[in-house]
Amino acid sequence: MSATQEEDKKPGDLRGTHIHLKVNFQVLDGYEVFFRMKRRTQLKKLMDAVCERVCVDFNSMAFLFHGRRLLGGQTPDELDMEDGDEIDARLDQSGGGITNGLYLSCF
Repeated sequence: MSATQEEDKKPGDLRGTHIHLKVNFQVLDGYEVFFRMKRRTQLKKLMDAVCERVCVDFNSMAFLFHGRRLLGGQTPDELDMEDGDEIDARLDQSGGGITNGLYLSCF
């Protein structure tokens, strides 16, 4: 076993302290980002990094895991995430009205 694998393992814990997660973007076709983070780190850190990478405001994004919206204060351990799990990221759609500065009409 290599030194990095030994660092990721705790006595009595077969899952290790780190997890690899994949973030899929529904808006950007085929765009994926891979992250390695500690299982007890809040997901807000991952969410902020994703938003910064795609130049989108945090409040404009929704992050989903198994169809449920993620909260920044949650951790991978709390959600029983496993190595290689995927998180879906999409633009948050709340309400209606203006799109790209234009009003949508039904006629």
